[in-house]
Amino acid sequence: MLSESKLKEMLHQMYLIRTFEEKADELYALGKVHGTMHLSIGQEATAVGAIGALRPKDYILSTHRGHGHCIAKGADVKIMMAEFMGKETGYCRGRGGSMHIADMEGGNLGANGVVGGGIGMAVGAGLSIKMRGTGQVILCFFGDGAANRGIFHEALNMAAIWTLPVVYLCENNQYGMSMSVVRAFSIKDIADRAAAYNMPGVVVDGNDVLAVYEATLEAVERARGGGGPSLIEGKTYRWKGHSKSDQERYRTKGEVEAWKERCPILRFRARLIGERVIDEAEANRMAEEARRLVEEAVAFAEASPEPSVETILEGVYAP
Repeated sequence: MLSESKLKEMLHQMYLIRTFEEKADELYALGKVHGTMHLSIGQEATAVGAIGALRPKDYILSTHRGHGHCIAKGADVKIMMAEFMGKETGYCRGRGGSMHIADMEGGNLGANGVVGGGIGMAVGAGLSIKMRGTGQVILCFFGDGAANRGIFHEALNMAAIWTLPVVYLCENNQYGMSMSVVRAFSIKDIADRAAAYNMPGVVVDGNDVLAVYEATLEAVERARGGGGPSLIEGKTYRWKGHSKSDQERYRTKGEVEAWKERCPILRFRARLIGERVIDEAEANRMAEEARRLVEEAVAFAEASPEPSVETILEGVYAP
């Protein structure tokens, strides 16, 4: 049973993720954020629920749609915003941008612009944990599109035969770019593939933060206890396009609006109010606090220095 303080923290994190991404979207439109961006608005419950089941020293591996993961792992939104705006004070000194944020001290081993890139890296992290005997767990996020890449099968098989402390979490938001999961998979549930690697496969409502938490906690405890990897599929939905260039011709407005009615934040807020964990006033204060923190993050980023020409190539690797 989660404490009231933990439940409140989870709702606050969900508000913070939503507010941060809405502001990032706004800044992109103003030309203050360059490159591209992949927003996870509508998917806040998977990030908060899953990471809420970890210990502080556990690791995560993220995706190109990873802002929520970063925040849920405890990142400072000021440093995140500075990274978005290409400033020296960012997590990667402005070199990584939206898709490549990492926070090693916080246990975030990094977002990845390569679809499925983190899936194989999780095997390496899991093997490192096992060899060092630290008792940690690595939680690896990926999308439905990544589940059809070869690395998915290779990595899950290796994690299974080596009994590694890895939890794989597929955020099934229904589309790999513009490809519907209905067209891309011959099975209803991606989690069914776990059986091929002799590991648990669990399907969960990805818009229910507590359901995600409970499923992940079970998998984390199994991994930490030496039971090996698990595959969790959280069925959710992204409200925005795949990226900023997405014209969204592959789905209807009605479909999007139907999923918005299942908003993970409003559902969790209503549940906590109904169970008298919070009241309307406190929920509103949480939302306002998230707005304040994000505005402070913008001010910090805008006041931060640009990388100097002399040092711009430091930390940048190209094969």
